[in-house]
Order: sequence, then structure tokens, then C-alpha cells
Amino acid sequence: MTDDFPGDGIHLGAAELIALRPRCNALCLPFHQPTVSALAGAYRSRFRGRGVDFLESRNYQPGDDIRNMDWRVTARTGRPHTKIFQEERERPVLLVLDAAPSLFFGTRHCLKSVAAGRMAAAIAWAAVRRGDRIGAFLFAPGAHREIRPAGGRRGAMRVIQGLVEWLDPARIRDGMEPLSAALERVRHAVRPGSLVIVISDFFSLDETCNRHLSRLRQHNDVIGCQVLDPAEETLPAGRYPITDGRHTSLLDMAHAGGRRRFQAMSERHGEGPRKLFQKHQCDWVVMHTTDDPVEVLGRDLRVLVGRAA
Repeated sequence: MTDDFPGDGIHLGAAELIALRPRCNALCLPFHQPTVSALAGAYRSRFRGRGVDFLESRNYQPGDDIRNMDWRVTARTGRPHTKIFQEERERPVLLVLDAAPSLFFGTRHCLKSVAAGRMAAAIAWAAVRRGDRIGAFLFAPGAHREIRPAGGRRGAMRVIQGLVEWLDPARIRDGMEPLSAALERVRHAVRPGSLVIVISDFFSLDETCNRHLSRLRQHNDVIGCQVLDPAEETLPAGRYPITDGRHTSLLDMAHAGGRRRFQAMSERHGEGPRKLFQKHQCDWVVMHTTDDPVEVLGRDLRVLVGRAA
């Protein structure tokens, strides 16, 4: 339970995220491409010449893949040359965190923004523990921040500092921006062969996400992580004042009709994003503000890793 976390549940603190590190040592992030060579590093790249570093050009030898011909050097020297690539030893893991205003909501234990930050930090520690590089794309209406992937404690601390600053309630930005805008930017910037983890409540999901998610999944492993508050799934009978910070209204759950409409809306909100991600063979994780992120990852990632093996 999240009662074990320090803080007020509203403001995310670096100390609580750093304290997660020892508990994340046993977590294992999934990867759907098998290891092929101890000399090539921990993971195999999805595509020859994609997600790898160019090493040198050398004379063409029988058996070399013609798709890797270095035509510039061939034309200059008059002799056929081929490009040699060196596979990365570290896989980039990219956290995509959608800090829409709806994330700054919570009725139990903490705001969804705090739960999302804890989940992201746990993933960061798990990534660097396994030798991966960790980076982040942080989004909010009209703003974004990119943290380039880096390895080790330094990489995790850069992400943690970014999370603390980005998820500060004092920085809430008004308005809504479709999630597709974030996915489009990520799709054009992410390096092929990466593990991309999208953390959001998915209230900003729109139809264009389908296209960008399909393209993103072609060259990367993708996991969707939906952060929910229990009150977004069920409410007892009653009338509840609600506000977006500017306007106030009354949510009427006193009558059966109102409860049915709320339940139907809740189910659509939960099922829509999950079906979209699974349509493109992306993995899916759900975390509530009452959950411990390490326990959720330990349970769900174990299933995902077993499925990928």
C-alpha cells in the first residue's frame, strides 16, 4: 500500500523516489527480441543498420548483406565497400509521461500525478539496474521536455529530477492537448529498438493515436501504463461537488440512472485505451493511486517477461 511512502501525497519528492532504488533491484523489464551474442551486448537490435552505431566501411566480402553496401565509398574508390555496424550494448528505455491537468486528481492516498511519478521512478531504477539507458519525454498542454537516455545512477537521477519538477502541482497547465501530439513527437525522436513506456490516465486519448502507436510499435517495444483513482471507477450513492479548479458542479449519483451512466463512462475509459494498445500488440499495465508501484511492476512485469520468453 502507498501508506508506506513519505510525503503528503500531493507533492512528489526526490527523497521518496530515490528510496525506491533497493526495492527495484529484482524487477526485470520485458524485451521481445532474444539475446544473440555475448559480444553484441545484452540485446539484439530489431533491424540491421537501425538502432545500431556505424563503426566503419571495409572492402566487400562474399556473403556480406548487399543492403549494407556503402555506395559513397564504393563510388569514390571504385571498389565495393560495405558498412559495418556495432550493436548497442545498452537498450534505451524511454518514459513518456502525459502530465495533463486530469493527472492532478486523487481521492485516496495520493494524486494520480504522484502515483505516476513513483511508477516512472521505479521503472528508471529497474532499467539502470539491468544496464539499460533511461530517458524521458515529459508532456503537458503546450509544453514538453526531453531527457536524453543515459545509463547508471546519473541517468536515473536526471529522470527523477525531471519528474519532481514536471509534476509539481504549482506547474499545472490549463487546457487539454491530444495524446497523439506527444506520440507523434516521440515517434520521430525515439531510437529504433527502444522500450517505450507511456504513463497516462489516457483522458487525452484521441483517434490519431491509433496511427502513431502503430508506427511506434513497428520498431520498438511499447507498454501502456494507465494511472487511475478508485473514484474514477466506482462511487457510492450520493451527490458530490466536483470542480476543475475554476468551475464547480454537482455529480448526482443518488439515482440508479446516474450511477449506470457513470459506470458505463468508467468502463469505456478503462477499456478504450487498453484495447487500442493491445490491438498493436503493446503490453498493458494498470496502476491505482492505492497501489504500490513496485508491487504492481513486480506482478505485471513477471507476466510480460514470461510471455516474451
